[in-house]
Amino acid sequence: MTWGAYIHIPFCKCKCRYCDFASWSEREAEMEAYIDSLGTEMMVRGQQIVLRQGAPATVYIGGGTPTALAEGPLLTLLTLVQAVFGEKIGEYTVEANPGTVTPARLTLLKKLGVNRLSLGVQSFNDRLLHRLGRIHSAAQAREALELAREAGFENLSLDLMYGLPGQNLADLQADVAEALVLAPEHISIYGLQVEEGTPFYAEQQAGTLDLPPEDETEAMYDYLTEALPKAGYRRYEISNFAKPGRESRHNLGYWQDVPYLGLGVAAHSYLECQRYENAADLSEYMEALQQRRLPLRSEEMMTPERHMEEYAFLALRTAQGIDKQGFRKTFKKDLRQIYGKKINRLLRQGLLRETRKNIALTKAGAKVGNQVFAEFLLENDGNA
Repeated sequence: MTWGAYIHIPFCKCKCRYCDFASWSEREAEMEAYIDSLGTEMMVRGQQIVLRQGAPATVYIGGGTPTALAEGPLLTLLTLVQAVFGEKIGEYTVEANPGTVTPARLTLLKKLGVNRLSLGVQSFNDRLLHRLGRIHSAAQAREALELAREAGFENLSLDLMYGLPGQNLADLQADVAEALVLAPEHISIYGLQVEEGTPFYAEQQAGTLDLPPEDETEAMYDYLTEALPKAGYRRYEISNFAKPGRESRHNLGYWQDVPYLGLGVAAHSYLECQRYENAADLSEYMEALQQRRLPLRSEEMMTPERHMEEYAFLALRTAQGIDKQGFRKTFKKDLRQIYGKKINRLLRQGLLRETRKNIALTKAGAKVGNQVFAEFLLENDGNA
């Protein structure tokens, strides 16, 4: 069985103003204890799956900021990954903040098997970076990519954001131009989502969040979806663009019904049609493992209907869309048997396109992706 492993590192130098992930700043004193607990979970749950299914095809260490770890805990973590999952992982990604990248850290990552680096640049505009609460500057972002190349990384991904407070189309165009000069193999671009509980949410409630007008944000989206493919980056998923053959295999797994094991605080797993969630509180997570208890907070058995829903709307996030033969093989039913009337309606509306093998979003459909995805829920009459 093909599967992937995700490992969550919840530490940051500073919490960004838009971030609602399970991550904390000013908790450096807990790093070693956390890695010890994570190692226990990895040895128990990770080894169980390796014994049954073999090594994972992909490993992804995210956060938080994995490169915010002190050098000792980082070395321990990378050594544990090799011990549990093997020394030759097909795609092995680590997320990094440009403000925490050093030649020594990059050399350590490369030496211990990491072959893909994902840099959270977000913008090359210092004014916007400050507004976001990022700890790095534009100059540090450029330097981070140069240092990664010098360390031997041949597969680099770069994150950018749009729809930011105080941002306009010209700002975004300048960011994309900078990114293209640096020529990463992969570019992820995310529209800002204002999440409850974040500083940006508080500003929005107070009426002080200076978001760009809706038509400006739409112009940014249109620019991205045209400019990046022209520059050789194929859009293979709603938010992700890559040079040929450089798509993120790990993230594609999420959208293609590939099982994955989540390790660490608040991590999610999807194994054997069950969903698991780890405790989201850092102290609760560590205490459970220190007492030799797994920190699983909840689990959900996927019903056939729920599985169909997720299979369909997650696949629609990708350029390939829903593979008709794959759907039939998985569920022993034809896609149109379940969703025929809805598919026809969305085809008439110009939101879907159909070939002999696949059904996928059109350019217009990708703009209103959530609206299309909702049509594949089976709460009511799934074929109405």
